[in-house]
Amino acid sequence: MPNRLAHETSPYLLQHADNPVDWWPWSEEAFDEARKRNVPVLLSIGYSSCHWCHVMAHESFEDQETAEYLNAHYVSVKVDREERPDVDAVYMEAVQAATGQGGWPMTVFLTPDAEPFYFGTYFPPAPRQGMPSFRQVLQGVHQAWDERRDEVTEVAGKIVRDLAGREISYGDAQTPGEEELAQALLGLTREYDPQRGGFGGAPKFPPSMVLEFLLRHHARTGAEGALQMAGDTCERMARGGIYDQLGGGFARYSVDRDWVVPHFEKMLYDNALLCRVYAHLWRATGSELARRVALETADFMVRELRTNEGGFASALDADSDDGTGKHVEGAYYVWTPEQLREILGEQDAELAARHFGVTEEGTFEEGASVLQLPVRDGFVDVGKAASVRERLLAARSERPAPGRDDKVVAAWNGLAIAALAETGAYFDRPDLIEAAVAAADLLVRLHLDEQARLTRTSKDGHAGANAGVLEDYADVAEGFLALASVTGEGVWLEFAGFLVDHVLARFTDPESGSLYDTAADAERLIRRPQDPTDNAAPSGWSAAAGALLGYAAHTGSEPHRTAAEKALGVVKALGPRVPRFIGWGLAVAEAALDGPREVAVVGRSLDDEGTRSLHRTALLGTAPGAVVAVGVPESEEFPLLSGRPLVGGEPAAYVCRNFTCDAPTTEVERLRAVLSD
Repeated sequence: MPNRLAHETSPYLLQHADNPVDWWPWSEEAFDEARKRNVPVLLSIGYSSCHWCHVMAHESFEDQETAEYLNAHYVSVKVDREERPDVDAVYMEAVQAATGQGGWPMTVFLTPDAEPFYFGTYFPPAPRQGMPSFRQVLQGVHQAWDERRDEVTEVAGKIVRDLAGREISYGDAQTPGEEELAQALLGLTREYDPQRGGFGGAPKFPPSMVLEFLLRHHARTGAEGALQMAGDTCERMARGGIYDQLGGGFARYSVDRDWVVPHFEKMLYDNALLCRVYAHLWRATGSELARRVALETADFMVRELRTNEGGFASALDADSDDGTGKHVEGAYYVWTPEQLREILGEQDAELAARHFGVTEEGTFEEGASVLQLPVRDGFVDVGKAASVRERLLAARSERPAPGRDDKVVAAWNGLAIAALAETGAYFDRPDLIEAAVAAADLLVRLHLDEQARLTRTSKDGHAGANAGVLEDYADVAEGFLALASVTGEGVWLEFAGFLVDHVLARFTDPESGSLYDTAADAERLIRRPQDPTDNAAPSGWSAAAGALLGYAAHTGSEPHRTAAEKALGVVKALGPRVPRFIGWGLAVAEAALDGPREVAVVGRSLDDEGTRSLHRTALLGTAPGAVVAVGVPESEEFPLLSGRPLVGGEPAAYVCRNFTCDAPTTEVERLRAVLSD
């Protein structure tokens, strides 16, 4: 018989609806039940494409005896971290403070007042490598709750007090200047891996936000080292197994330093951020590899993540059926020489093995290899290689596909909108711009209420119950601003304004300018989460600073500019010390230091050839964070168009920054020079 999760919309929660565990969703009713029964709460947090979440579910939550013990002695609460990032953030902070590490699945034991007192991540079904079994943990916590209640509540109270003392107040610091950004670059140079690209050791995550900073820093200062680190890292990732050489798109991370073996889940936010990075790398260098990867990644998102409603699904699982009914990580993506021969024949299989780095020993498990594009000496028949790729992709499509988490997350769709809009504009792909507009339409129609408050998730055309958090407002505003610049439709600037106004009113400390991840009127947790560091995606704090800055550049709004500058105070504090973990904040700081530049393109119509040439040139300008408005003279679509006439009856571009404007120009080359200066 299904448990209470059967009524939820989260695919992750629905995966547990048939568990024998009597799960509750996160709710006040669950904690009331724990008080009534005088038992602790087991809080289990994960997400649908998390490999070890599935493992623990199969080993423990599907086990009848374990479930009976849980049901007798606990109230069990299951949370999708992607649906409730606020709950995840609060308890992850507690886990990391107590154990020095964290991850998913996250397993936390709480009092009925939601105060944590014991922590862990994955627990095996039997003791293993120094880890106790999950049953041992359950029994130990139950015994402590029954026999040492005073000690348990004292520990819980101390943890909550310690968390309350961690509040951040960098908002009143100054914005970072030349010195701090140079120090951040130096810090990245020290951590850079010159042999393999990227930063640090294994596991290696794609540093998309740091790459944006490096590209912007190079554009502003001409620092060749910044461009080289960005370009080399992008090439190594694109040639590695972390990139899907057949279908496009990136896996979550590489388990090794060489980008060979990925953790195979594919996340929307990674692919949106990396699509934009490669498009920007092409814009800066003209790299054909960057162009190919940007377009293949965009096509992957539209082909494999787009939902029937026009939004973008959250993720594809790492695991899939290996053809025998057994779910195995990477089964959909890896190849043996024998499989190549079956599909391609002896001669083409040999070419494919050489081209994609498939070996008899294998680079993954059980003799299978992850496809790569190693640099080889000698001539490669491009036509033959393309044919091999197409045939392998067709054969792979016959394999059982990984599961898809179909929920639409507002923040991640905002990132996808920005990436698709810009990529479509750069490479003359109107279909990609149309996909971005469709996703934006869905967010407006389904995720925004009459007060422009955001709902975080939807699924199958139905809005979820959870309120948007700071990253939702900021990333969706970022997507709308990019769409406004690309399409010339001022309605997207207007919607972005509604969202950043919520940031000012509901997420910002009015005294210090510090930002919180949840709104002032959101559900009260044991602590109001507040994290400025960029991790898998831009933090709400960094993303909000960028959206506020972009909106201020479009409108001249002083309150939005001031709020952005106050928010960047945290980058001044953290950028020189931990640049890898505040990459988007550093990228926004580059834009602030450059202006950012405001470009207004006026023409007789948007379809006029001269207008389109100037508009495209403006979009291809590398000046960090530049905003672009396009329209007819005196159009009310964009404030930047006000008072900007045609020049001699011809389309013209006006470029301003820091309250100073260049003379308008009708020449593409002149505009290009101004925007690359």
